[in-house]
Amino acid sequence: MSAPGESDVARFKRLAAERAVESIQPGMVVGLGSGSTAAFVVHRLAALRAEGKLSGVVGVPTSVGTEELARSLGVPLTTLEEHPVVDLTIDGADEVDSHLRLIKGGGGALLREKIVAQASRRVLIVVDAGKLSPRLGTHWPVPVEVLPFGWRSQALFLEGLGARITPRQGRDGTPYRTDQGNLVLDCAFGPLEHPEELAMRLEARAGIVEHGLFIGLTSELVVAGPDGVEHRRPA
Repeated sequence: MSAPGESDVARFKRLAAERAVESIQPGMVVGLGSGSTAAFVVHRLAALRAEGKLSGVVGVPTSVGTEELARSLGVPLTTLEEHPVVDLTIDGADEVDSHLRLIKGGGGALLREKIVAQASRRVLIVVDAGKLSPRLGTHWPVPVEVLPFGWRSQALFLEGLGARITPRQGRDGTPYRTDQGNLVLDCAFGPLEHPEELAMRLEARAGIVEHGLFIGLTSELVVAGPDGVEHRRPA
């Protein structure tokens, strides 16, 4: 059932998030993703805790925004310093291909999201059906987080790899800053035939802090659309 005024896309995100939360067990350390879909996860987790369920669950937020939301809803939080291994991370994605490779970082939290994902035993991605793609880069640029120092050199390097660069801006028109104080260059490469090769080249470049290609990290995918909610695993 839709909430009053809820769009179809928002309903699909909420349904996918609610299905994903069913994977949380009492006592788990849970990575809490960032973005609109992940926010539904935090709300559902808070609601279940208010009903006396999922006792002992603590969350590891992947952004300041998620941390603030979780605290406002009474979800207990922890850190990777206290719990360096995360049982389950639930997060969204901007684009997903058939191999469950992802583009993430539309909300700017790609570095913390990848740190938490790599520290997790399982990573469950929740999306609406509109995020599915035949090939990464078809619908979404690859966000690249760079140090402010020498960022124009990184832009030239990325253009040399074939990207059309758009420095991300905040709502006030100033350069967007991540939670770490870095810049984000949105890189439109077009459909990527070999995303692993691009990821390796980005990781080898000094000054590039992180990129939004999440490869080999997704354990499961929950996708919701007009045909219902589907739970997928890598082939």
